[in-house]
Amino acid sequence: MASHAPAQCCTVGVKHEGTPTGKLDTIEGVEVYIARPQDPHPSIALLLITDVIGHRFNNAQLIADQYAANGYLTYMPDVFFGDAVPLNRPADFAVDDWKKGHTVERTEPVVKKFVKHLREVEGAKRVGAMGYCFGAKYVVRGLGSRDVDVGYVAHPSFVDADELKQIKGPLSIAAAETDRIFPPPKRHESEEILQEVGQPYQMNLYSGVEHGFAVRGAIDNKVSKFAKEAAFLQAVSWFDAWLK
Repeated sequence: MASHAPAQCCTVGVKHEGTPTGKLDTIEGVEVYIARPQDPHPSIALLLITDVIGHRFNNAQLIADQYAANGYLTYMPDVFFGDAVPLNRPADFAVDDWKKGHTVERTEPVVKKFVKHLREVEGAKRVGAMGYCFGAKYVVRGLGSRDVDVGYVAHPSFVDADELKQIKGPLSIAAAETDRIFPPPKRHESEEILQEVGQPYQMNLYSGVEHGFAVRGAIDNKVSKFAKEAAFLQAVSWFDAWLK
């Protein structure tokens, strides 16, 4: 993208209250959080690829539940093999060593496995994917390989410009005003690439918030709460428009 690699800001945030309503399951040896809607959109499903804090984070599960409440069957797999980064990690956490264990070669097969499962087992004819921070790379790559039909990313990291140039489906981006990983030069580069690619795209910039706001924003802060909720509605509106 034209986004940098994850940094300390990827693991600092506020844990939200609420009890998730989805269920944890294990499919082909990988744990996955599944949020099933009461009145699902037919033949459509979503794959949520998390930030580095992973699929067991309460905030992430509540977001998956919100997608389900809007009619979308939502799978959120453990792409970290039980090795997610702790929220508000200690200063001596060896993030560079952690990154070495979570390469494309190790992560992408999990993403592809669950896209295949959604299509072949759940019967989804169209699959959308949303990626938060770390997960954004795999949404963009999925749009490039046509594994994914429609994508949404929030405060993306690890995305290469060449990957963005390959997308073959609609992409929506939610960006933070303050973000060392996706700063203004990277946003502008991404806009230029998306204009050249010619696929439908959207990029919303939210003022007064930082990297991670769409998952870990403080809901007791008016600006942060608005941005978090608006970014979620941005995603739902995008899928309503392009996935159905």
